[in-house]
Formats: sequence, structure tokens, C-alpha cells
Amino acid sequence: MSESLHPSAPRDLPGFITAPGDTDVLMVVVGIVLIGSILMVGNLYLRLHSLPEQMAHKSQKLQFEIVAVLGLIALFTHNHLFWVIGLLLAMVDLPDFGTPLHRIAGSVDKIAGVPPNNGATEVAGESAAHAVAAKDPDTTKAAAAKSEVRSHA
Repeated sequence: MSESLHPSAPRDLPGFITAPGDTDVLMVVVGIVLIGSILMVGNLYLRLHSLPEQMAHKSQKLQFEIVAVLGLIALFTHNHLFWVIGLLLAMVDLPDFGTPLHRIAGSVDKIAGVPPNNGATEVAGESAAHAVAAKDPDTTKAAAAKSEVRSHA
């Protein structure tokens, strides 16, 4: 190595300087450490980013979906406010309003004497009347209303 040195170069060179044509071991080690650290930081970032979704996973379906959408918006827009809102929403247990309201509606239907599955047929009848009105644009509102009355009767 000493015969290829420049005359003005110092005689004691550091160990990381390699001879021409040799493999630069320090560069290879730094490259491997750099790639490993990028993968570790990226993995940590994505795990931290999905923390609200993991917390909301045990909650209601609607709350979980809202938190997941807020997480995606925060990920793609880099707006951290959405992530904070999703984290706060995941930590709060929202009360279940749907079940008591459905039970109250069922009790009121029972008191009124309405059969339990009558609501589904009414919705289907209205959908059919609206589909007929959409198919035939010449049909007036009165004709659509008559078809709805006939479907309810």
C-alpha cells in the first residue's frame, strides 16, 4: 500500500481508507445500518400511526370505521390533527343509542298492533314506486302517489 501513496500523503493513514480496487468495508457497514434504521423507524412510525385503530378495534363498528378513516386521512395528508382526533375518539366509549331506540320502536309497534316485518315491506313498496317513476319520466307525481297508495293497501 505504501508504494501507491502520493509523496505528500501522510505515512500513517486511518483504517477506513482502502487501497484502490479494494472493497470499502466501512461504506458497506454504514449502508446496511442505514437501511436497517430506515426500516425500523418506518415500522415504528406505522405502528404508532395505527395505534388509534388498534385501540378502537374493540369498540363499536361505526366508531372503529370513523377512527380508521381519520387515520388514513392523517396518513395521506400529514395533518396530525386528524390523528389526534382519531386517538381521542378511540379512547372514548360512545354509548349505544341504537339498541334502546330499536327496542322502543318495537314496543311501540307492538302496542299499535303493527306486525313486526311490516316496515320492510313498506320500504320495498316505496322503492318500487320510485323505481317506476324513475323509469317513466312522463309519470306525474299524482300517478306515483296513486301507485304508492295501491302498494300500501
